[in-house]
Parts: sequence; structure tokens; C-alpha cells
Amino acid sequence: MTTWHEERLLIDGELVAATQGATYETVNPATEEVLGTAADATVGDAERAVAAARRAFDDTEWSRDPAFRMHCLRQLHAALVDKADELRQILVHEVGAPLSSTFGPQLDGPTAVVGWYADLLEGYEFVEDLGDREVFGIQNHRWIEKEAAGVVGAIAAYNYPIQLALAKLAPALAAGCTVVLKGAPDTPWSALALGKLIAEATDIPPGVVSVLTSSDVAVGELLTTHPAIDVVSFTGSTPVGRQIMAAASATVKRVFLELGGKSAFVMLDDGDPAMAAMFCAFAAVSHSGQGCAITSRLVVPRDRVDEVVDTARGMLEGVQYGDPTDMATMMGPLINARQREKVAGYVDRAIADGAKAVTGGRIPAHLPRGYFYEPTLLVGADENSAVAQDELFGPVLVVLPHDGDDDAVRVANNSIFGLSGSVLSADRERALRAARRIRSGTMSVNGGIYYAPDAPFGGYKQSGIGREMGTAGLVEFLELKTFAEPAG
Repeated sequence: MTTWHEERLLIDGELVAATQGATYETVNPATEEVLGTAADATVGDAERAVAAARRAFDDTEWSRDPAFRMHCLRQLHAALVDKADELRQILVHEVGAPLSSTFGPQLDGPTAVVGWYADLLEGYEFVEDLGDREVFGIQNHRWIEKEAAGVVGAIAAYNYPIQLALAKLAPALAAGCTVVLKGAPDTPWSALALGKLIAEATDIPPGVVSVLTSSDVAVGELLTTHPAIDVVSFTGSTPVGRQIMAAASATVKRVFLELGGKSAFVMLDDGDPAMAAMFCAFAAVSHSGQGCAITSRLVVPRDRVDEVVDTARGMLEGVQYGDPTDMATMMGPLINARQREKVAGYVDRAIADGAKAVTGGRIPAHLPRGYFYEPTLLVGADENSAVAQDELFGPVLVVLPHDGDDDAVRVANNSIFGLSGSVLSADRERALRAARRIRSGTMSVNGGIYYAPDAPFGGYKQSGIGREMGTAGLVEFLELKTFAEPAG
């Protein structure tokens, strides 16, 4: 691959090699070909990045100058727009994302998020007046100042690497924090490209942002335990999120966790089966099912299962999958062989336990190269089985029956997760009643789409803690300091 990219780390304002020049390979998941190398950061490199972030926060005006931060975010937004075509190529070749998806949530959507936070700073009030109040016979004037929370250790996942990085960077920088961003090991160029843009196209001061990539899990672990880190922002699996929460407890760090999901699409008995099948089929194959908010459980009335399954099967069998560079491709590969084996293992065990693959359930014979897996539709799985409860991160849709609205809500809530969901009904109020009973951080009603820069995103239960995007995303990186002085 000869497209524009960056192989160096960003530490303290400089693009640098890892200690002793260590590198590792990044691989195209659609072809299994090595694209090139990326810097393989060491724990020592991470220590330098944290020290630079601490110094930039403590010793510069960055955290106290919102106008300058707005200026820098607008520069970053302009750079992302200017390099959009090059970034698209990285996402297609390194992530396996279909080219069409880069015009949405893989790139154009998160680029807009950066611009939105820059605009938010233009009118955001960092001071809130509480007025006067008498305490112990003394009249006091009180107010709140919203200050940056400090140094952020941001750890992103591989599935939407630029989106996840920018959803952390933009609000943290807008709040006045400094950030050490660690990209996912499988998608280093996606993260390092952001470091290049920050270093070469913005006035963001040295140390305010560092970008690391590494094959060593100890680098990420350091960001969750280092005493100079004040906030940990992590997107990834729930098991790793639990470990991070425990590790951060030793220094009582604030944690933002955007974790797993096993979201339900609930079709009530007056819902349109074609719409239910269409939405879920599209969700199941979106980036090969490698998305935390995908509605991978289709919950339908028991007496309409066959009707919905027939429709969904036709839609899944009509999905064009394969070469992600083709604009017509709807689904590309999984990220690596290990992930494909995981997905295949879940499907094989479900079938062995009595489920049926109505379509899919195999590695496609016509795609011998690349980490592809067929769009798969399963029926007959127990709602408590692993395939219906665990986050697979693969193109697998599980159909589960329900026996009325109450039972549909019960099935939807029968999960440790609570990230997203959908309800479909011909009666809006009926759909809303069901949606409000489902324990989930985001909810689509009758096909509504919530994703936007101003809409908070996050989960209930073991899908995480906190919200990204919107004003709520800024608040995640702010501390509140209450002041009082004698009035008058």
C-alpha cells in the first residue's frame, strides 16, 4: 500500500519512532497482505507521553483558554476534511471497512463531531452562577466553575478506529484536558494518521495530544494505572472494561467505559415484518457485525417467526460482500483470523445445540483470501444460549420469539448489556411504552436514527459508564468546583 499514512508515534509534539526503532506489521484483512509497519511503542514511550501530557496540563494555559482550544479543534476539523480521501483508503485497507461506510460513521460522521465540539465552545458557559444564600447568618454569593478534569488516557477499539478516537479526543480537548491516545493494535495507521494531522496541521501545543500504537498490552495497562492519569476513556469489550475499572480503582480515576452490546430489535405484533427484516439484516452485516450497538437479536411474535425469517433470509442472501474497495460492497471482512474463528465457533456450537442456520454459517468458498464470513441467520437458539447472549462481533443475526409486548420487553432485557435497541409498531405510543421499559442507553423507535454529534451515546448495565457525544460527552471531561464569597 503506497497511500498516505504515518508510521511514527506522536509524543510531546514530535513524530518519533518507538524506542530502539521497534515496529510491527499492519495487515489488510481483505487480502491478508502486509500493508507495512507501524511504531511499536514501549512502556517507556508511554511514560514519556504521560509525562508530556501532565506537563502540558499543569504548566501551560491550554486548560484555561477555551478560545484557543476552539481554534485548534477547527484546524483539526479542516485537516480531516482536507485529508478525507487518504483517510478513507486507510480505513478500507487496514480496517476492512467498506468504502461506502467511510461516508458515514467510519469517517465523515466523526469528522463532523470535531466541528460540533468546536462550535459548542463558542457559546459554552464554564461558569454557573448560584446566586446569594444566607448561611449561619452570613449572606454568601456562590458559583460553579467547570474545569478540565486533567490528563486523559484514551484507549480505542479497532472496529471504528477514527470515529472512536475522535469521539474521545474532541470533547476531551474542548474541555481543556490533555490526552494520551492509544490506538488498537490491529489498526495502527488509523490512529497514527490523526497524530500526523495534529502535529502538522494544527497549533495544538506539544504534549497536549500524544498518539501511541503498540502490540504490548502493558502500554494500555499503564494508562489505566499511572498516577498522573486522571481519567480513563475506554471503548472495547466488557471483560476488558471490568479489568480497567478494577485497575483504575487503585488511584480512584474517573472512568468512561463504552463496552459491549447484544441489542434487541423488537417487532410487536402490528409491526411491519419487511421493515424489521430490512433493518436487522442491514445492521447484522454493517462492518461485518463488528459494532457494539448492532441489533443482533431480532425479537418477533412467535406466530410470525417464519414470515420474518423468510424475509430476512432473502435480504441477507442479497447482500454484496467481499472487496471493501468496491463502492457497491455492503460488507467486508472481519478484522483477523482469530476473530473469524471466534464467530465461527459460536455459530458451530449453536447449531450443535439445536439451532439452525437458515442462511450462512460458513466461511465463503469463493473468497479464499481474507477473513470473510457469510452473513448468517440463526433460528431455534435458546434465548439464554451463548450465541444469543454474548457479543459476537460478527455478521450473525439471531431470531428469538416473543409472546406479546410484556414478553418482548422481557426478552430484550434478558441480557447483561444495555447499549442500544429498537422497537417497531404501527402504534407510536405502544412502541414508546415498550421502548421506555427496555434498559438501554439508546433506542430507535419505528426506524429512527439517533447517531449525531449532539446525541449522547452510551449504555446501561454492563454496556458501560458515561456518555460520549453531545454536551454530555463534554461533561465527562469536566470537574465542578464550587466557590463562595461574602456577598455585597
